[in-house]
Amino acid sequence: MKKEQIAAKVKDHPLEKEEDLKIEKDRYRVFIEDVADGFYETDLRGNFKFFNNAFCRIYGYSRNEFRDHNFREFMDEKNARTAFESFNNIYRTGKGTTDIIWEIIRKDGVIRMVEISANLIIDNNGEKIGFRGIARDITEKFLFQKALKESEQLALCQYQASRNAETRYRALLDFLPDPVIVFNMDSTVSYLNPAFMKVFGWTLEELEGRYVPFVPDFLKEQTRQGIRHVLAEKVVHGVETKRLTKDGRILDILLDIAIIYEEDNKLAGQVGIFRDITAEKRISRINQALFRITKALHRFRGLDERLEFIIKDVQELIAVEGASIILADEEKKEFFFRAATYENTKTEENIKEIRFPIDKGVAGYVYRTGQPLLVSDTSQCPHYFHQVDERSGYKTRNLLDVPIRTQDRTIGVLCTVDKKEGEFDQTDVELLNMIAGTVALPIENARINQKLKQSYEEVRSLNRAKERVIHHLSHELKTPVSILDASLRLLRKKASGLNDNRLNRILSRAQRSVDRILEMQYEIEDILKEKDYEAYHMLSTLLNACTDELETLFELETGNSISQSIVESVRDRVEEIFGQRNSVSQEIRLDEFVEKNIETLGPRFAHRKCNLQFEIRNSKFEIPCVRIPSDVLAKITEGLIRNALENTPDGGRIEVTVRKGERGPEFEVRDFGVGITKENQRLIFESNFTTRETMQYSSRNAYDFNAGGKGFDLLRMKIFSERYSFKIQMNSERCGFIPRDEDICPGKIELCDHCQTAEDCFCSGGTTVIVQFPP
Repeated sequence: MKKEQIAAKVKDHPLEKEEDLKIEKDRYRVFIEDVADGFYETDLRGNFKFFNNAFCRIYGYSRNEFRDHNFREFMDEKNARTAFESFNNIYRTGKGTTDIIWEIIRKDGVIRMVEISANLIIDNNGEKIGFRGIARDITEKFLFQKALKESEQLALCQYQASRNAETRYRALLDFLPDPVIVFNMDSTVSYLNPAFMKVFGWTLEELEGRYVPFVPDFLKEQTRQGIRHVLAEKVVHGVETKRLTKDGRILDILLDIAIIYEEDNKLAGQVGIFRDITAEKRISRINQALFRITKALHRFRGLDERLEFIIKDVQELIAVEGASIILADEEKKEFFFRAATYENTKTEENIKEIRFPIDKGVAGYVYRTGQPLLVSDTSQCPHYFHQVDERSGYKTRNLLDVPIRTQDRTIGVLCTVDKKEGEFDQTDVELLNMIAGTVALPIENARINQKLKQSYEEVRSLNRAKERVIHHLSHELKTPVSILDASLRLLRKKASGLNDNRLNRILSRAQRSVDRILEMQYEIEDILKEKDYEAYHMLSTLLNACTDELETLFELETGNSISQSIVESVRDRVEEIFGQRNSVSQEIRLDEFVEKNIETLGPRFAHRKCNLQFEIRNSKFEIPCVRIPSDVLAKITEGLIRNALENTPDGGRIEVTVRKGERGPEFEVRDFGVGITKENQRLIFESNFTTRETMQYSSRNAYDFNAGGKGFDLLRMKIFSERYSFKIQMNSERCGFIPRDEDICPGKIELCDHCQTAEDCFCSGGTTVIVQFPP
């Protein structure tokens, strides 16, 4: 009832004046006393002069402990200073505020967060006499937002009335930030505040004495049951529901409603607070969706599974008929649907088969410009490409497309079509943009991963082809080289009685070269581990079948019988050259094996003037046995010693050590030779790489200084290490006097211009190789 109406009524009926004022006053008093928010008034110094019970509960103090006490007493110095600045600003500007956040200290020592609204109190003379406002405990909301940032749940508070005059209560209701309606008992409107007008669109003049038409049809029965529940319970808090606005929008509402009474406890009506939580719920859903998507992505191994999961979430979150991820095939200049979900499964199947030009449609516009595009009516959009609808059998009414971008380019479009409720808005654009950022990462990772797989397969294919070629060439060389070897041996045997030194040198040089080719072929076999024994089986079968014919031919040619030893010699030669050599691992005493091997190899490098020292660091039985094929260990030993000798000038020193290491037996070969440059150290185990320049290559006798190694030894050892589970470590320092590969060592310490003594050479460079076997 308006003031003018009350005044007119009092003038005509003096006895009714007091009664009407009392009813109106009690109605708002009950309202103020029943709400859960704290109401307060202070003087200009900040001393509390008026407050309700809810205010006392928030702070944990009684009324007597509050009255005439200053707000500074209930918070720390920092928060007190902030509060003072807020009140001072209100005093200076005359403008109220609703978003002051205080950190208070309750009587029990608990720290709480309180949201304060404040306005100036001005008396009838226009003088500023104090502040009034509402306090709301937002501790849970504050902590929840700070910790999770996913959703917020605020309990609407039940407003409680004070005993102030009607103007005070009306002023209080007018500046409340949440929509408030006071209903009569017949559910017609008695009062609504400005916040209600702002949120829902109706004014008090439009609704006073009428019903509010804001209950959706699907909630009318629930609302009737809710009214009955309120009448039974008197107060109901925190009911989530939906209400219509004047322009037809549906809002999510958090409802707090209570019964109000007349002075004689007669039901007077209801007061309700309708807080609009639409934006909060939407933000919460967005945060939850993004969190759910991010958390779930790792569970899906395939890209398609990940994308299907994401777009199903998009479809549910925005409430659309369909959602899809459209990617660009830049080579074919086409779009294709990498993932799609529609409520109509037939449409979903059809859409995944469609490809269309990269410059067509809304997707083409978004892809080119990198900007989202919202289409409210596809029939009015010049960019819309109708052929997609024709081919899919689906009629699109409205859509929203946003670009899917990586750091440096746009790779596709995230598309949603036909929103079920209302139209697409800017909030939907922002949401899809965030999700598009989440989509881009797995798509780009999958693209990079696919390219890596393709590159890997190409390298594997090339490597297999290379191995087949090398193996084939190696196999094809074996037979003619073996024949050359046998022929050279026959020539040397025939020429042994001629005493022709020149011929002997020629034959020795030829034999050395043939031996090198055979040795390279054996090393390649060890590396590839793919032997073809076709020639061996053919020759063995031929020899077995033709033994009698050979004996007859030999007798015809020589007049003598062939001895069985000659046939066996031929058989042994075939076995040596073409036979299968199985390497079987066995327990070997490393110290004894290496020592014996060095003795066996000794005659081969007896012509070198190097000091080779062998040392066993531990006692005989302290070094565990190693499990490895003896022929493999022999190749390792010979290879390391030969490499050491070929890189050490005459007069140099080589140390061979066998010891019990911390992680198993160790075999170390250390030379004090020319060393290896750092660049070559990175490559030496990776291929048939030689440490000398090609133009410096020479084919001398094995174990000679700079003998021109073939580059297979260390690669073969690396492959052996992977095959038999041991480790190889190499440390090398290039001689400081010849730091580059093209620099040449004279081959003898006594000929070196830089070394006065042998120790000078020992200190200038060298290489250490350690073979570490498992325990």
